[in-house]
Amino acid sequence: MSKTGLTEWGTTLRLKDLSASRTHKFKIEPAPEQLHALAEELGIDAVRKVRFSGELRPLGQQDWHLVGEIGATVTQPCVATLQPVVTRIDDPVERKYLSDFKELDAELVEDGETEIEMPEDDTSEALPATLTLSEVAIEALVLALPDYPRAPDATLERTQFTETGKEALTDDDVKPFAGLKALRDKLEKGD
Repeated sequence: MSKTGLTEWGTTLRLKDLSASRTHKFKIEPAPEQLHALAEELGIDAVRKVRFSGELRPLGQQDWHLVGEIGATVTQPCVATLQPVVTRIDDPVERKYLSDFKELDAELVEDGETEIEMPEDDTSEALPATLTLSEVAIEALVLALPDYPRAPDATLERTQFTETGKEALTDDDVKPFAGLKALRDKLEKGD
């Protein structure tokens, strides 16, 4: 790490080489060509900027506590209109790298499926030999991306979904009381 705290985007830190007697600050920002590659990797339209900053704090002699913030500006297609939607992300990031981390117990359940009980503390991980800050930043960015980005003026007036050769269901057809209304109308006509 440089004395200014600015670390290159893909720098890998060997945690055992860091002094466990002090906090280590970091700040990484990818270059423009790395932003383009990141957008392609994430499958989104664009990543305009990313900044990941924070510090690695020692927890005892071997363990580490990463506390930081991911800041980014991304462009994704609107789920309704496919128009570009620009989102600003500013989220806290916290990870604990623990030497005595217990791996999750997997349990085999019906149909050969595996069931894993998730721990309450999802910030703890096993202590790695090396830590690539850009990988932590990308993971944090993926978790912060909107699942369904929507343009402010986007509306869906009517939706229709069907198999080829069949009549499409309309929004009115799937309303819970549409069938009862039709039955009521039919009975009223019969009187």
